[in-house]
Amino acid sequence: MGFRIIDYSASPDLADALVRDNTLLQMTFATNICKIFETPESQILGFTLQPDVPLPQPARESDAAILDFQCGNCKASSRIQANLEKSQPIQPGSHPFPSDNKFRCPHCGAENDLSEARRQIEAQAKKPAVT
Repeated sequence: MGFRIIDYSASPDLADALVRDNTLLQMTFATNICKIFETPESQILGFTLQPDVPLPQPARESDAAILDFQCGNCKASSRIQANLEKSQPIQPGSHPFPSDNKFRCPHCGAENDLSEARRQIEAQAKKPAVT
């Protein structure tokens, strides 16, 4: 058994296809973006939530979304309230959704990125989350 080394850069079309495939594989495994469809004029991308960010639950009047969040560091649970379109009073036992999408765990101080949760809340509610 032996290895044969082939220089694919000698064929520009083949080299371009291999570079694109390699880039797509890196995007798929390194981020939460997965490519759904591509045409010569456009791309449609799909976003998946990170496994440690649960889906938000809309509040009674849909003026706010409540996110039950578990810290990835200390596993402590916190409730985070994202107000939709207009500011609402924070429910007892909840924390306000951070304006910079960085939630600091009140138990251990670890910083958690909630940008995917914000995107999911706004997509489901079809309203902007305000802080």
